Amino acid sequence: MATNFLMHEKIWFDKFKYDDAERKFYEQMNGPMTGCSRQENGASVILRDIARARENIQKSLAGSSGAPSGPGGDHSQLVVRIASLEVENESLRSVVRDLQQALSKLEARLSSLERSSPGHRATAPQTQHVSPMRQVEPPAKKAATPAEDDEDNDIDLFGSDEEEEDKETARLREERLRQYAEKKAKKPTLVAKSSILLDVKPWDDETDMAQLEACVRSVHLDGLTWGASKLVPVGYGIRKLQIQCVVEDDKVGTDLLEEEITKFEEHVQSVDIAAFNKI
Repeated sequence: MATNFLMHEKIWFDKFKYDDAERKFYEQMNGPMTGCSRQENGASVILRDIARARENIQKSLAGSSGAPSGPGGDHSQLVVRIASLEVENESLRSVVRDLQQALSKLEARLSSLERSSPGHRATAPQTQHVSPMRQVEPPAKKAATPAEDDEDNDIDLFGSDEEEEDKETARLREERLRQYAEKKAKKPTLVAKSSILLDVKPWDDETDMAQLEACVRSVHLDGLTWGASKLVPVGYGIRKLQIQCVVEDDKVGTDLLEEEITKFEEHVQSVDIAAFNKI
């Protein structure tokens, strides 16, 4: 127990001997050292000794722990492995043997079933010879005699009623068409109109704006109706006439309206369309 405990303890009992030997070696190599350098070298020597001691202890411990696993240990492991392989091989052989027996039983059963089942020969279906069908002629239609034709013509159960219904239907259709045409003729047609806002500009601030408005309103066209007006300042004492009118699109156009107003050259400088809206 004591030896095992000391094996795992990291103690170097002979360390002082190695320290003395190493110190003497360095003194012989480098000569006598001063106190400070001697202390530094001593510290470095101690550190190296500690590292070396640890390495030696680890090697010794590894050697002592690996000793049992030498050739004898490897041989025992090999023997155990071989024994387990033999057991496994034997179990596989028994499984293969069972499978072979089952396969032989299945083959024997299949062969017995094939021998016991009766053979059936495939026989071709017999074809029956069918004689061709004879075409049956329809019975000849008996020719109608002239006397029977006359009797059929005399019997007219619904002929007169159908003629009366056709006449009545035609009369009703014509009456409805006439009423629809009259109603459509009485309906007033929709007239497309537009609302136009005109800007009429004078030549200067001395232009008589009342006279200018009178000239504009003197334009009379079919489909033209004048509305409200007002004077809008432009700048430098000049004012323009802004006047509203309603025109029928089919009768009066904007080009015609501008042409008629610009004929008053003494008062009118230009005519612009400020707004145009469909009514």
